[in-house]
Amino acid sequence: MNSVSIDKKVPSFTSQATSEQTITLSDLQGKNVVIYFYPKDSTPGCTTEGQNFRDLIAEFEAANTLIFGVSRDSLRAHENFKAKQAFPFELISDPDETLCKLFDVIKLKKNYGREYMGIERSTFLIDSEGVLKQEWRGVKVKGHVDEVLAAAQAL
Repeated sequence: MNSVSIDKKVPSFTSQATSEQTITLSDLQGKNVVIYFYPKDSTPGCTTEGQNFRDLIAEFEAANTLIFGVSRDSLRAHENFKAKQAFPFELISDPDETLCKLFDVIKLKKNYGREYMGIERSTFLIDSEGVLKQEWRGVKVKGHVDEVLAAAQAL
């Protein structure tokens, strides 16, 4: 499966998400979609990033934009994280890395001298026709959600 590229239609996918939902990209036509990949539930950067999306949810909704967070965590971990942070959007569980591979976000990372393959914090903005309009890779959390919102509002 090729990975996504700007100004190309994103291949439809179906994934399991919180609230017992099955998310199918092709079913979301007519709405802009933000998919943000993050390394792990309940870690400081990932929590802050999710809170930033949560705090701007009304602005994203006004811009006809849905938000989905994705990591390799289990649905149970996602449900706990979502409930604890009161996220008003669903979290997609990607334990087999199907979405991670489609969006090419699995990268070699280093932590305390240890190398491993992990999710590079990345965000993708898909327009209402299912076309990838913008991507942010190697994201730094501070100020990021504001940039994504501005891009969604510009669609």
